[in-house]
Amino acid sequence: MGWLWAIVVGLVLGLIAKAILPGKQHIPLWLTTILGIVGAIAGNAIARAAGVDATAGIDWWRHVFQLVAAVVLVGLGDRAWAGMRSSRRRA
Repeated sequence: MGWLWAIVVGLVLGLIAKAILPGKQHIPLWLTTILGIVGAIAGNAIARAAGVDATAGIDWWRHVFQLVAAVVLVGLGDRAWAGMRSSRRRA
């Protein structure tokens, strides 16, 4: 059940990240989900390093770190995807 929850959270974080970024992103949904999952993992690690991973109630800081990491990764992933697609067309 943990892997299913990771996919759902990754999908939601990836879609929110795509909505936050300006313009249209050209990455497919599967890549958005993977980058969202990695963003959640990275956000958890950052929150743990900052000492705010386990607080009473809702861990707002952990969620903020997850979302920021997902936004950065989706932005970088979109640039890499666009670069890869354009280099295939030229070849």
